[in-house]
Amino acid sequence: MSRTLTIRWVIFLAFVVLASLARAEERLNVVASFSILGDFAKNVGGERVSVTTLVGRNGDVHVYTPAPADAGKVAEARLLVINGLGLEGWLPRLVQSSGGKAAVVTATDGIAPIKVGADADPHAWQSVANAKIYVANIRDALVAVDPAGATVYRTNTESYLAKLDALDREVRGAIAQIPPDRRKVILTHKAFGYFAAAYGIDFIALLGVSTESEPSARDLADIITRIRTLRIPAVFLENISDPRLIRRIAAETGARIGGTLYSDSLTDEKGDAPTYIELVRHNIKALTSALAN
Repeated sequence: MSRTLTIRWVIFLAFVVLASLARAEERLNVVASFSILGDFAKNVGGERVSVTTLVGRNGDVHVYTPAPADAGKVAEARLLVINGLGLEGWLPRLVQSSGGKAAVVTATDGIAPIKVGADADPHAWQSVANAKIYVANIRDALVAVDPAGATVYRTNTESYLAKLDALDREVRGAIAQIPPDRRKVILTHKAFGYFAAAYGIDFIALLGVSTESEPSARDLADIITRIRTLRIPAVFLENISDPRLIRRIAAETGARIGGTLYSDSLTDEKGDAPTYIELVRHNIKALTSALAN
């Protein structure tokens, strides 16, 4: 290669790098409290946003302890996406300590919460219809913060909502294959109340809406009795919970372990549930495989 061509090639590479850096600097800095919200924000924001999550993939948002670097992430954000409904109890102090001035969108605004005792069940994304409300709220917040990108955000949202509509039909079609008397499962915590209400599966949980709680010996005995009485065919593990309780119950009752359900977190890119849509598809495949026959 001649010296002239070498210089031109170096100049071209430098131009590409500088252009890439410029595009990165122009992107709107969005911080989501956990991975599922981050996925929603990426689908709405597309190339106009740079999305960071506080609780990473395979993380448990219920018991998360913010790291010092999280305050810096929040301080630099233009938009902070949170779930609300009491999910992120650790977040208000983090926001205050960060000193940031980001706009905040509560993605569950407009969703009627399911009550579990005195608490709201925060896992509203488990209904695909609710996920559409999350997405619309994020769209509106991005448009408010970045009006120049309004057309992009609305177009991306329209495309993603169409995918969610198709996903909802897919879930309903799969549930229809399960005999009504077999639509009962045991799992660790009450993360699927909205799924149950939307799609007609009866989830019996060992714990409350948070993974912080622990079942008593009496609770376990009651669950074991219910499994035997109701002839519940399967118990399920969760990706964010200790599997030992479920394995013990399966051993004592003879119920089969139907696999792992993904409740509060996405997996890494090589896992079963790297996106929200793949999370729902994995869960419904696991449920139908365990319950349909």
